[in-house]
Amino acid sequence: MTKSVAIIGGGPAGLMAAERLAKAGHAVTIYDAMPTVGRKFLLAGKSGLNITHAEDYARFVTRYGAANERLRRVLDRMTPHAIRDWALDLGTETFVGSSGRVFPTAMKASPLLRAWLKRLESLGVVILTRHRWIGFDGETLVFKTPEGEKRVTADATLLALGGASWRKLGSDAAWVPILANEGVEITPLKPANCGFDCAFSENFDSRFSGQPVKSVKATSEAGTTQGEFVISRRGIEGSLIYAHSAALRDTLERNGTAHLTLDLAPGRTQERLANDLARQDAKASFSTRLKKATGLDSVKIALLREVLPDVQNLPADRLAARMKALPLPITRPRPIAEAISTAGGIALAAIDANFMLKTRPGTFVAGEMLDWEAPTGGYLLTACFATGVAAADGMTLWLDRKAG
Repeated sequence: MTKSVAIIGGGPAGLMAAERLAKAGHAVTIYDAMPTVGRKFLLAGKSGLNITHAEDYARFVTRYGAANERLRRVLDRMTPHAIRDWALDLGTETFVGSSGRVFPTAMKASPLLRAWLKRLESLGVVILTRHRWIGFDGETLVFKTPEGEKRVTADATLLALGGASWRKLGSDAAWVPILANEGVEITPLKPANCGFDCAFSENFDSRFSGQPVKSVKATSEAGTTQGEFVISRRGIEGSLIYAHSAALRDTLERNGTAHLTLDLAPGRTQERLANDLARQDAKASFSTRLKKATGLDSVKIALLREVLPDVQNLPADRLAARMKALPLPITRPRPIAEAISTAGGIALAAIDANFMLKTRPGTFVAGEMLDWEAPTGGYLLTACFATGVAAADGMTLWLDRKAG
C-alpha cells in the first residue's frame, strides 16, 4: 500500500533517500527552503566533484572517527563502488585521480544533478522549494512559504537538513532548537575540515596572505600527511590543514593550546640539511644561505622566522632540526560558517538502528545532521548518500510494520 513520505532537505542525503523510497512504491515529496535543491552539491562540484574515494574499503571505513562502527553497517549498503555504479547508471562516468579520489569524467556536478532530478521526476517524486520547515505541531509538519504558513501531514518524515556550514546554501542548523525541544540529544555543532587562526605578525600577514606553502609534511595527533596549504588572512587553510582539523580542534578544546608540526623539507634528511647549511658562507645573508643550502622558497623561510624569531642565530644542526619539525602554534578554528563541514549534531544514541528518532516515532534523520565527521576526499558525500539509503530502508521497514 502506498504511503506518503515527507523529506525535508534537498541535499545528497535527502535526494538519495527520495530515490530509494520512490522505488519502494511510496509517494515522496521533498521540501526545501532554498529556491532550488542540491545547492551544496553543486558548490562541491564547482572545482571538480569528488564523489567518493577508491582506497581499500577496509581503510575507507575507518575515516569516520568515533562513528566508524555505526557507519560501517550503513556504508556496506552504499559502498564507494556502488556509488560509482549509481552515477554510471545516471550517465556519469567516473575516474580515479592520483590521490585515490573519484571524480566524474566531466569534472562537474551539474550534469549528474540534472540526470538525478530527471530520474526522481520520472519516479513521481514531487519537489517543493521555498518551503522552510519551522517545526512540529503534534504530528503535523509546519512550513513557512512565500504564500504563508503551510501545514503537512505524512505517514513518515525524513529530516535531512545538513549541519551548520554554508548557511547561504541552506545549512543553517535552525533545526537544533526544534529537535532539542522534542527531547532529542544533540552534541554541540563544531567546525570540521576548517582553517585555523594563527598569531601571525602584521608584516607576515600582509606579505604572504594568499600564498601557497607547497611540498610539506604536517604532523598532529591525526598522524603525518604530505601536501600543501595556503597562508590565509591571519591563519592557514587548505586540504593539508583539513586533514588535521579535527585533531587540532579537539586538542585546542582539551588543552587550550595546539600546534601543527611542519616538515618544510620532506625530501631531505635532517643530517643532509645540517651538512649543507654548515657549508654555507657565514658572511652571506640568512635567506641566501637557506635558499642555497635547502632550496626553501620565501614563504617557508618567512614561516621559520615567524615561528622562531632568533632562527638566524641557530647552529646548522639545530636549524636543520627545526626545518624538519617546525611547531606552528594554532590559536583557534575559523568560524563554523566558513567550515567545509561540521562535527556534532544529533547523537547516534538518539536514533534507533533504522535511523528513526527515539523520541519521535515516524521521524527519521540522515546526512550531516548526525554526529559524525570525516575528512574531505569523498568521504563526506559517501556517508551522506549512505545514511540517506539507510534511513529510507528504515522508513520502509517501519511503514510496513505499521501497516501490518
